[in-house]
Amino acid sequence: MDSRSTLLGELASLVGGQLIGDANAVCRGAAPLYEVSAGEVTFLDSSRGVESVVEAGAVAVVVNQPLPDVEIHQIVVEHPHDAFATIVSHFQPAAPPAAAAIHPSATIDPTAVLGCDVAIEANVTIGRGVVIGDRCRLMPGVVVMDQVRIGDDCVLYPGVTLYDRTVLEERVTVHAGSVLGAFGFGYKTREGRHHRAPQLGYVHIEADVEIGASVTIDRGTFGSTRIGTGTKIDNQVMIAHNCQIGRHNLICSQVGIAGSCRTGDHVILAGQVGLKDHITLGEGAIVGAQAGVMEDLAGGQVYLGSPATTQREQMQIMAIQRRLPEMRRAIKTLERAVETPVADSRTREQTDGAGSSRCVA
Repeated sequence: MDSRSTLLGELASLVGGQLIGDANAVCRGAAPLYEVSAGEVTFLDSSRGVESVVEAGAVAVVVNQPLPDVEIHQIVVEHPHDAFATIVSHFQPAAPPAAAAIHPSATIDPTAVLGCDVAIEANVTIGRGVVIGDRCRLMPGVVVMDQVRIGDDCVLYPGVTLYDRTVLEERVTVHAGSVLGAFGFGYKTREGRHHRAPQLGYVHIEADVEIGASVTIDRGTFGSTRIGTGTKIDNQVMIAHNCQIGRHNLICSQVGIAGSCRTGDHVILAGQVGLKDHITLGEGAIVGAQAGVMEDLAGGQVYLGSPATTQREQMQIMAIQRRLPEMRRAIKTLERAVETPVADSRTREQTDGAGSSRCVA
């Protein structure tokens, strides 16, 4: 059994759970449902997703009540989310803070050495276990925390911060002041107080991605927040935890994407677009400026407005809105036309009633 592996009986004891299955079964890691692989443990908030867990070959699942008729080891606890966080921390223990400058354990290609034209420049901090590839350039004030992996030909402009275990593949450019891997905005409210949810994942940036200035991309809760190959992100964009951004997306300035959203390939989000959490955008979807996306959108269409609907529907709405002043005037005219005969009729009734009274007298 390698150093990462742990017996299921030990994991159950670690979280104070009931183990249904073989205590001597070996677990080699922990991952969320969408990333779990053979031999790892994952968790479920409900019975949904059990088939995916079994198909992936997971060795065990953390649940809050036993799952009947399922051939998989189970760790039953009251709060599976919290228990899984403890298990993830067991497999990924936090390292003590690193000293400034370059830690001796960092692996840096010879083309990225202090003093070279393509180099690690002054006032750069590189943590424990960092790996930096060929022909990279890290400019002043860059902070690279522990266990970060940076591929070949990457450029980090001044003031960029990469939190621990962030991954940059080849030819990634990150402009000044951007932060990758910060904690997501996730809290649980218990007894009137907000408690931070686990933030044990990481950010994975695939090849040929360019990230603008002052962009923030939060780490996944347990697994990755991922940006697909060739995607270009403008300045001041916010991408929250667990998002999976497709390949060759264009994300314009001040876009805000809430947690656990997914986009297909070749999606375009214009300036100041906002997505609520758990939204899925289909391949080739285009969302116009300042649109608010409140539900999943199919691919291959243009969407406008808030809440966002198809361009055709929004054009119809806009055409009607432009006519509202005219329609209001028409309604006022109709109201006056209706009110005049009614008023005349009432006057005649009052006059006729008064004449009848005089005749009787």
